[in-house]
Amino acid sequence: MKKARIQGPLFPRLRGAAWLLLAALLLTGCSGDGPWRLKDISGLMPRLAFTMTSHTGETVHGSDFRGKVTLVYFGFTHCPDVCPATLATVRQALDRLDVGADRVRVLFVTVDPARDTREVLRSYVNAFGPRFVGLRGSEDRLEALAKRYRVAYGHGEPDRHGSYDVSHSSGLFVFDRRGYPRLLALPDDEAPALAHDLRHLLESGGGTEVAGR
Repeated sequence: MKKARIQGPLFPRLRGAAWLLLAALLLTGCSGDGPWRLKDISGLMPRLAFTMTSHTGETVHGSDFRGKVTLVYFGFTHCPDVCPATLATVRQALDRLDVGADRVRVLFVTVDPARDTREVLRSYVNAFGPRFVGLRGSEDRLEALAKRYRVAYGHGEPDRHGSYDVSHSSGLFVFDRRGYPRLLALPDDEAPALAHDLRHLLESGGGTEVAGR
């Protein structure tokens, strides 16, 4: 099993708009003045939109999750550390919710669809609970979704056994019930902070509209 090379919310090689976004993410949500424990990214990204295939084999769209607080994480099932740790933190946060956990969905988008078949994804997300959904798509659809949310990923050269490293962004995006981006969780954010913000989103239900699709 190969180790993912994680380099923060975005890779240093990104340029232009991605660097501006990174600066905004690091500067927002850092004070205790607002209601959030995580980083506030309201207005920095477009509404949740995609067409992918779920771990059940169904074609799903971003609009299918309207009415739910939706978390989106890009990773891969062979990831030995940050991916399972992040999903475990989400599971712990959901367990902390007194009510409303059934109105949360966690979308795990694989950046390694060659190895993460539907069967592999199903087994992986089911280990975390029924609110977790595995998503995979063609290279074009994956690239489009990653570009939409300024996510970076890459594959290393295969070794003689066919194994290869995968690098990917490590941020967890949180969308409100209208599908608008609200928060970014980083690997060092803990379950109590995530649970606090999920509870607030479930109670408020509002969204911040942004330009674009």
